[in-house]
Amino acid sequence: MTQTSQWPVPADSVRYVLPAPAIKALAEHPLTRELYPLAFGHYRNALGHHMHREHHRDNLLIYCTDGRAFLNVEGKPYTAEAGDLILLPPGVSHRYTADPDKPWTIHWVHYAGPLASAFQDYMGFDSDNRLLHLGNQPRLLVDFNGLLSVRQTGFRTKGLVHAANRLRQLLTAVPLTLDASAIARQPDLEIIHNFMREHLEERITLEQLAELAGLSPAHFATRYRTQTGTTPIQHFIHLKVERACQLLDTTGLSFAQISTQLGYDDSYYFSRLFKKVMGQSPSHYRHTNRH
Repeated sequence: MTQTSQWPVPADSVRYVLPAPAIKALAEHPLTRELYPLAFGHYRNALGHHMHREHHRDNLLIYCTDGRAFLNVEGKPYTAEAGDLILLPPGVSHRYTADPDKPWTIHWVHYAGPLASAFQDYMGFDSDNRLLHLGNQPRLLVDFNGLLSVRQTGFRTKGLVHAANRLRQLLTAVPLTLDASAIARQPDLEIIHNFMREHLEERITLEQLAELAGLSPAHFATRYRTQTGTTPIQHFIHLKVERACQLLDTTGLSFAQISTQLGYDDSYYFSRLFKKVMGQSPSHYRHTNRH
């Protein structure tokens, strides 16, 4: 049996629990057996909402869009507020209580399946971090509401298969949402990239970029890698290679001339960088794309 709370659901909230035969069908269907919902809903201003589970059996994902709640997950306290996403996986003891003065509003889904643990890792949750701050994310609400669209279909297989795949879409969207949130919180990233694009004919240094960001070189390099997954100089080299490709495609300039134009007096060195990025030499690139 799915472990939903017994909070009395008012008219403006929704709790949708799949019956055992429907869950069994999802667990066996080839399109859903890897990941499928068990129950989902939307609680508005959930005054009095609370739960205590010592032996949790499924995965519970909660997205708070307003208000506040207090959680304790395996002895670690959390405060969930608007924009927070919480994942409580199987076997994790927990309790939560809506703030009586400012009760939370949430979308939630219980789910199961062999891929659930892989999605936990993919979304960025682990044993040290059960809560991610996403901020206001309309895209995520669209996906949660997509689950609710299966209501009033009489538990028909086609509707349930659709809901299971909307769940997969929801979980895969979380890392994209996190990336967008990180970029939104770092407005200087676009300034850095504009500076790179405007100085492709030069050889800029990490120190120059760090000064532009107002950080030490080490701090800037660490923060940049965290945001983008690469180093600032590597990104600058990729921009240069992109420009070299454009010039190879649209002009008759030799690669030596292109190298000089992009700040490399040693065309052999830039050729090696080009091949490392593109997987082929400049001459092969030009020949392949022109013939």
